[in-house]
Amino acid sequence: MAVPANTAQTYQSSVIAEDLSKIAEMIAPTETPFLTAIRKGTTVSTHPEWVTVDLASASDTNAEIEGNDVTADAMTEGVRLSNYTQISDKVAQVSSTREIVDESGDLNRMSKQLALKTQELKRDIEKTLLSNKVASAGSASTARTSASFASFLQTNVSRGTSGVNPVLSGTTSGYPDTAAVDGTQRALTEALLKTVLALAWTNGGDPSLVFVGSANKQLISAFTGNATTFREMDSRKIVAAVDIYVGDFGEVQIVPSRLMRARDALVVTPDKVEIAYLQKMRQEPLAKTGHSEKRMVTCEWVCKVLNERAHGIVADLS
Repeated sequence: MAVPANTAQTYQSSVIAEDLSKIAEMIAPTETPFLTAIRKGTTVSTHPEWVTVDLASASDTNAEIEGNDVTADAMTEGVRLSNYTQISDKVAQVSSTREIVDESGDLNRMSKQLALKTQELKRDIEKTLLSNKVASAGSASTARTSASFASFLQTNVSRGTSGVNPVLSGTTSGYPDTAAVDGTQRALTEALLKTVLALAWTNGGDPSLVFVGSANKQLISAFTGNATTFREMDSRKIVAAVDIYVGDFGEVQIVPSRLMRARDALVVTPDKVEIAYLQKMRQEPLAKTGHSEKRMVTCEWVCKVLNERAHGIVADLS
């Protein structure tokens, strides 16, 4: 049938409102699994220090003669470790006019911008914790920086050819001041992961999390321990993923991370690593100098690896 004359159609209109969602959809991920999993604490110094203690090796010859005199055993000494706090911030600035106008997604509102900046700040901290960065005391003209989690790991490690451990400022004590040297990359195998898990357990750790990037998460799902892909009963789903790896020393959860280095697999005992705050996360107004409002979201934090022997790393993965 023909359209009757003078029928109004959308094709002739130039004033139809755009179909924009009032809720802005973000493609960027907001989860921070490492930051969520580890301990939270506080510090009262820009250069916090802590002591780790290892017990003497167990002995199966600890037997004494009745009535025998005794001599002192070697002192159980600790190792003093440290790090530097890092100030991180995000700043939002919105003009007074843009705050008032009606805008799709409401991204013009200062309250919305502060929420987004807080998420961005948490992502920055997560990425720093999972990087390969050393600590710096900073100066009047340079920022202090916190060493990352992996920069403390020296014991339970598997590195590619020519890979070198990070170095502490005092060799066996102090803070990480020389980053790990990346080695020749190789594929992640079940044998490599089992070796580091065994080392961590032998040295007193109880790791329960393994953080990996997307490619290595898929490799773990193909380990021979899960060689048979199976279908759930009464379901159309085929399960071909490993989220819990049950090894000789217990269960570990395999956690995919978008913000970590793809070449690392981090073996973590969560209660043996902490993010400590000198200044907790907060938002504060900044000086108003014109027709806009400026606010800052900020915190001052530090990574404290309470005992690096409880953790491990499979590094230099392809």
